[in-house]
Amino acid sequence: MSSDLKVGIVTKEWPPQVYGGAGVHVVQLTQALRKISGVNVDVHCFGGVRTDGSFGYDTPGEFASTNPALKAIATDLAIAKNLANVQLVHSHTWYANMAGHTAALLYGIPHIVSAHSLEPLRPWKAEQLGGGYQISSWAEKTAYESAAAIISVSDGMRADVLSAYPNVDPAKVHTIRNGVDVSKFAPNPDASVLAKYGITGSYATFVGRITRQKGLAHLLRAWKSVPAEHGLVLCAGSPDEPGIGAEVAELIAELQKTRKNIWWIKDMLPHAELTAVLTQAELFLCPSIYEPLGIVNLEAMGCQTAVLASRIGGIPEVVDHLKTGELVDYTEDHSKFEGDLSAAITRLMANPELLKKYGEAGRERATTHFGWDAVAQATIALYRSVLR
Repeated sequence: MSSDLKVGIVTKEWPPQVYGGAGVHVVQLTQALRKISGVNVDVHCFGGVRTDGSFGYDTPGEFASTNPALKAIATDLAIAKNLANVQLVHSHTWYANMAGHTAALLYGIPHIVSAHSLEPLRPWKAEQLGGGYQISSWAEKTAYESAAAIISVSDGMRADVLSAYPNVDPAKVHTIRNGVDVSKFAPNPDASVLAKYGITGSYATFVGRITRQKGLAHLLRAWKSVPAEHGLVLCAGSPDEPGIGAEVAELIAELQKTRKNIWWIKDMLPHAELTAVLTQAELFLCPSIYEPLGIVNLEAMGCQTAVLASRIGGIPEVVDHLKTGELVDYTEDHSKFEGDLSAAITRLMANPELLKKYGEAGRERATTHFGWDAVAQATIALYRSVLR
């Protein structure tokens, strides 16, 4: 086989419309793949025409006002039409899976799926998609069971894939963990960023979308029992449905009635501001109730910040408990989870020397074990294996 390889990446998220970990993954993986000689990567993305050389697609007009799941399927069909010139297609998230699956059927090319999350493990998505949740679940199941290979972003995610889809051959599910660019996510002590947002004193921080998955409501309820001397910076926006958006806004407002050191930044921060907020936090908080890997923890670790996270999904494969941070068991007993979270936050925020130690070890771990070059090489090896 020729060393030249033509790959079609299909993704919902692509700059300037990147709002989650899967989108960050696709951007950084693509950049790393394009550094490898003999590899050509086309990107096909949702969200309209782009000017960066990628192929952007608007939702076909007759579907513009329909259910989000139907919009995704319609956009996938438009993308599939234009994938005849690649040797294989690699799709990310259920939104894009049907483009890859359809192209594989049309053109006889392998379809590789990256498993960033699983619809059966996110039942709250029905709040966002309504009946479309049945469509998204069907699309994901069909694509996974037919794919030439599945990339799981953690061993925990691999186990979830095989549990959710027992018809999938375990031999075709491969763990290739997410990476982090530690040259971009690096310590940034720029205090002017904190001044811009009025942030003062010691604080912990949360960064993520407002979804059930990210556990922000649990963190906010837990924070009621954290001593008021500790601040909280919330970089949280883009609620995926009105109910969780209203719940989070109400919980934040309740905290702000009695505390002046609760800051809510609703807009996505520019990169340099994000790294400044992460770096100068005493502690990064990831209270997720479902997290295949948790790339945001890697970003915090790159900025040399200690992490406190849920012991769930792939998080324990990133956060080395008692070395780069600590883990709290997630349980369906939410009051217990919130109590344990509050106790851990209180104890850690009172121990800055321990947090400094965790932060330094986290930076080293991110640098040593999660470089994008290694991720790209492993991905290319998988591509070539399905083309043999």
